[in-house]
Amino acid sequence: MSDLVIEHVFTAYDQADVLCDISLTVGGGSITCILGANGAGKTTLIRSIIGLTRPRRGSIRFGAQPLERLSTHEIIARGIGCVPEGRRVFARMTVEENLRAGAYLVSSERAIRERLSDIYEIFPPLRERARQLAGTMSGGEQAMISIGRGLMMEPKLLILDEPSLGLSPLYVEQNFSVISRINARGITVLLVEQNVNQTLAIAHHGYVLAQGRIVAHGPTARLSKDPEVQRAYLGKAAEKGTAVQHDGPAPSTLVGEGWGRGS
Repeated sequence: MSDLVIEHVFTAYDQADVLCDISLTVGGGSITCILGANGAGKTTLIRSIIGLTRPRRGSIRFGAQPLERLSTHEIIARGIGCVPEGRRVFARMTVEENLRAGAYLVSSERAIRERLSDIYEIFPPLRERARQLAGTMSGGEQAMISIGRGLMMEPKLLILDEPSLGLSPLYVEQNFSVISRINARGITVLLVEQNVNQTLAIAHHGYVLAQGRIVAHGPTARLSKDPEVQRAYLGKAAEKGTAVQHDGPAPSTLVGEGWGRGS
């Protein structure tokens, strides 16, 4: 399994750095989470990985392949999929048409049908409503479509940006269960989420971003016990525990963020 390795990345908009000297590793086969307040740089980091915003300095590698100079199309072809925040289904297309859109690089109809069958096994409600317009589905069902579409390319690494944002508690629970199942199939997951408790429960390693810098990182079992993380994200009083490595100021309250520049 390939690691995603980011080293000393700086990404700027209009000459102003949003990401400052970011270095992190997403281990192959793992679930790695990114936590951070609105404007911390989480979405800019995702955009840098998938080629929507090029870093001005630093390197991004997936396995042995450098990514920072490739187009988004080329990066996807190398096995990196992304489920953006807000689901972004094609409202006037059917469920199946939305899923097929995720396999736009796949030329074999047989392969597409096999992948559709696999997605329908993961999300049985989508099979039942394959011909229904996606815009008429509930938020939770649209989340299924969005994740399913991301899986249609059979990615080696799947990036999920706030997949449970705005969902009911039932769908949130189902989402996290699905993410664990996806990972159990051997797919590496990079998870950006606002539901910190459940994210730390399923992830193996975590990073905290604040003002474009990594300010804490470590195994999630330790990260969840860190007093600063507890105060900022878990709403608990500081408790004694094994501290994770800190490289800067304490993180602040976690809020969802959009895909606009500067996020």
